[in-house]
Amino acid sequence: MDTLQAILLGIVQGITEFLPVSSSGHLQIAKEILGVQLDENLTFDVALHAATVLSTIVILWSEVRRLLMGLFSRRFNQEQAYILKIVVSMIPIGIVGFLLKDQINALLDAPCILVVVGAMLLLTAALLAFAYYARPRQKENISYRDAFIIGLAQACAAMPGLSRSGSTIATGLLLGNKKAAVAQFSFLMVLAPILGETILEAAKGELTAGVAAGPLIAGFLAAFITGCLACKFMLETVKRGRLIWFAVYCAVAGIVSITSYLLG
Repeated sequence: MDTLQAILLGIVQGITEFLPVSSSGHLQIAKEILGVQLDENLTFDVALHAATVLSTIVILWSEVRRLLMGLFSRRFNQEQAYILKIVVSMIPIGIVGFLLKDQINALLDAPCILVVVGAMLLLTAALLAFAYYARPRQKENISYRDAFIIGLAQACAAMPGLSRSGSTIATGLLLGNKKAAVAQFSFLMVLAPILGETILEAAKGELTAGVAAGPLIAGFLAAFITGCLACKFMLETVKRGRLIWFAVYCAVAGIVSITSYLLG
């Protein structure tokens, strides 16, 4: 992988991590188009995810700071309750990561990966469309039950092509939570799992396996910059309720992905 390819992949990751169009699916499609071959797919992917985690912290710093300050209060408060809900939402993805990580990694290298990605993009489109047209009664706060169900959606999104943000935001909206609250919760709940995975990879000494340091840094910076822009854009987009256009895009992208495999 050269530096230009790394930058292009970083841009794809930075944009699609926050837009409900599946970052993993688009990253896989981009690799196919660019002809990028990595000894360890997850290594470069984790570095890009770490960049988007940093962009999330930067854009939502005021909220992150408020939660951290409230965390150390002696009395149980709203901030501690919110963090506890995030912990509850992490349980499903923790179980999936522990039990199915190797199978999911193997799937990324499967010959039919474009078919899998295409099918999951179509599922993402269906979820977004359903959430757009559904009109559940809105609730003031995300409950512990809702946090766990949203966490289940995040766990399902471990499948390449199924958008994490799309699945969690759509699920939160279908449960009747307010748009702004769901978008913020969706972006904050992923911080700990990705940071944990990054730390584990680094501890194994495998973070730069299969890719040179230069392209890795270039991809990281590209993902961080575009991630900041995409995070701000998506927060506003969810508030305005314009998810239907992403459903249309995911449907088209899914059909193109499957067709390209069949014709190839």
